[in-house]
Order: sequence, then C-alpha cells, then structure tokens
Amino acid sequence: MAEKEARNFALRDAKGNEDGVFTGKSPRQAALKAANRGVTDIRLRERGTKKVHIFTGERKQVKKPANAPAWMPAKIWKPFVKKVGTEKLEEL
Repeated sequence: MAEKEARNFALRDAKGNEDGVFTGKSPRQAALKAANRGVTDIRLRERGTKKVHIFTGERKQVKKPANAPAWMPAKIWKPFVKKVGTEKLEEL
C-alpha cells in the first residue's frame, strides 16, 4: 500500500485571511491540530486548490489513557472535530 503524501492546509478566518498552515495527510488530521490550539471555527484551504474544508472543533480535558507513561499528568487535552462540509472558492 502506497504511503499518503503530507498536504498543507491554510487556516482561514471569517474575512478570508490565511493565518497559519497545518500539515497532515488528510484535512481532518490538520483540523485536529488546529483544534488542539484552541481554534473552534476551522476553515482549511488545501494549498494549490480552491477547496475549503469546514470543521467545528473543540478541545476537552480527559483522563489519560490506561497505557500512558508515568510522567503524563492525570488529565490531558484532547481535540475533537466534526466536518461541516466543503466549499469552492471563486477567486484565489
């Protein structure tokens, strides 16, 4: 099975300004990284295309996993995202 190539996704705000870039093999992976930084309204434009992936995100404190190392704190932050849809940009 071929390894997927990492892709770049630009984080857009409500005005269309691109604030940062997140890398991932899928839009969801990049959205999880954005959610882990506290972004809730996630709009990611895939670099080189006019496609914008739209997610809602949050991060919650959860108990550490059972197989976690001893140095890890009892509660950790975990990101959650839900895909709302995609849209196509008219101009780039």
